[in-house]
Amino acid sequence: MSRIGVFVCHCGENISRTVDVEQVAKAAGEIPGVAFSCDYKYMCSDPGQTLLKKAVAEHKLDGVLVAACSPRMHEKTFRKAAEAAGLNPYLCEMANIREHCSWVHEDRDMATAKAKDIVKLMVERVRKGKSLAPITVPVTKRALVIGGGIAGIQAALDIADAGHKVVLVEREPSIGGHMAQLSETFPTLDCSQCIMTPKMVDVANHPNITLFTYSEIEKVDGYIGNFQVTVKHKARSVDESKCTGCGICMTKCPKKKIPNEFDQGHGMRPAIYVPFPQAVPNTPVIDRENCTMFQSGKCGVCAKVCGPGAVDYEQQDTFTVEDVGAIVVATGFKLYTIDRKPEGVPSRGTANSATAPFPTSSTA
Repeated sequence: MSRIGVFVCHCGENISRTVDVEQVAKAAGEIPGVAFSCDYKYMCSDPGQTLLKKAVAEHKLDGVLVAACSPRMHEKTFRKAAEAAGLNPYLCEMANIREHCSWVHEDRDMATAKAKDIVKLMVERVRKGKSLAPITVPVTKRALVIGGGIAGIQAALDIADAGHKVVLVEREPSIGGHMAQLSETFPTLDCSQCIMTPKMVDVANHPNITLFTYSEIEKVDGYIGNFQVTVKHKARSVDESKCTGCGICMTKCPKKKIPNEFDQGHGMRPAIYVPFPQAVPNTPVIDRENCTMFQSGKCGVCAKVCGPGAVDYEQQDTFTVEDVGAIVVATGFKLYTIDRKPEGVPSRGTANSATAPFPTSSTA
């Protein structure tokens, strides 16, 4: 581009309070290739856009830079204005001197100098820009939801009910997430299982949902609208197609004193288990790190008592590649324990009840 127009926005006082926008506009006018430069109170307003359109016509501009707020907010606004003035919309760029400059600085001189540098960099981007044309790309109308907690379950059901295929991947043996661990929900104190269990069953039975539990995302290739996702299916050591969910293997397992992750280690579970009674799917998984058979090869009780022959000690991890067009990440959370950042203990006689930090311990 050889004739670039630079428009510096005050954004009311959001920018001009910290940045000397007049200086920025003046410095921009001295950059080689800039044919027009000005500042205006609100560039996104109708008069501001009209100013841009008139400048393109009067100064025969072949590129436009608007120094203002985030491109996420107003890039479309200014590109439409540039297009209305006869420019290719992709020859219009934005320099973010609000979030990246005025809002993160207090020193006016420093902020102004930084704004000048940001504008100078973005002028070079405009200079090397090329006219582009929109293209259309076929989209895979199938979604991936990562995480089978309440957020992932609801997302999967909403997408599936809208008529689209969904792949739901959960790394634990059952869907449900943290909500399945609760007794009541705030603020109504409704039973969490009463809310969760029907939704879990709906996910398992929905014709548009493919459910993968005890599985993890191994790799994501492709681009927006067309992703190829590699899913790792961890070996449960139990064949889901044969298991009836009778639970005999769990009652007969001789190793039953393993801390149960579902209730935060307050209870115990066997080496072959389902996380909780309402688990979906209701198919056990063998904890190979604690299973006597995998550690010494001297047990095998669960295989002996399994009528359908579902227990398979030789089962290996498998991988599938799923084609999806959209990905929803609903991977949940882990509690942040206070011992990672203990509260300070106030010195005696120096703090009052209104300002003192909470003590790290107390006695009743």
